[in-house]
Amino acid sequence: MVTKKFSIYSVFKYLFIILVAFTIIYPMLNIIAVSLSDNIYIMKNEVTFYPKGFNLNAYRIVLSDSSLLLSYWNTIKYVVLGTLISMVVTTCGAYALSKGKKLFGYRFFSVMIIITMFFSGGLIPEYLTMRALGLINTTWVIVLIGAVSAWNLMVMKTFFSTIPQDLQDSGRIDGLNDFGILFYIVLPLSSAILATISLFYAVGLWNSYFTPYIYLKDPNKYPIQIHLKQLLIAGTNRSQEAAMGMGDNLIMSESLVNATIIVAIVPIIIIYPFLQKYFVKGIMIGSLKE
Repeated sequence: MVTKKFSIYSVFKYLFIILVAFTIIYPMLNIIAVSLSDNIYIMKNEVTFYPKGFNLNAYRIVLSDSSLLLSYWNTIKYVVLGTLISMVVTTCGAYALSKGKKLFGYRFFSVMIIITMFFSGGLIPEYLTMRALGLINTTWVIVLIGAVSAWNLMVMKTFFSTIPQDLQDSGRIDGLNDFGILFYIVLPLSSAILATISLFYAVGLWNSYFTPYIYLKDPNKYPIQIHLKQLLIAGTNRSQEAAMGMGDNLIMSESLVNATIIVAIVPIIIIYPFLQKYFVKGIMIGSLKE
């Protein structure tokens, strides 16, 4: 029988991992617990890992809020449309760059893309460009302004470079052009990297706050993150009122904010487990292989 010996290093390593996991998991558990607890226990600051006095009032209020449902729909629209556009552009660009020196101007395009990973034109030139294009306060400004990530493009390009060239040449012999090779040979072999990059874009769009805050003026077009920010501001105002004897409003506001946070992150939490195996594989291959 083989026994595993634990060194002092192993003990500290596992303790450190447990500590890191605790610092990540505890805030989430606390948010869930507060959103499900009675106001009296929240006011006494007695809620920690689990809810006290199980209460769904905050979720009933959140889910009946028409402005929240509208912002939820806006976010879903931005995520679906933005991810689709980003994946089409990134996939086509990565496939072209994966051809290496066979692509005319390969070095020039590669350098230009890499430069954008370190330098940008700044917020004001970007805003002026969006205004000149007539994209301010439109759906397109959200989905187009970050349509391509240089990092995602290079990761996908590296992945495509690992697909045997002989396999692609066989498709060309069968009469396929570059688009045919991409759709019928390359993409079916790239489910891991496609799922990984799609998740990157989707999570980025779902969590996007600054871009819609700057470019959207119509409240009916706000995503869920802007709505959540407005709730936090309202909660701050209620905290000032609470100092003047209106504590119940503060507690209810805290429950609403936590319930809204949970509602906002549930879709990503549900989707991620289904993409996890592709996520790990895609990142490792796309980042390490040449």
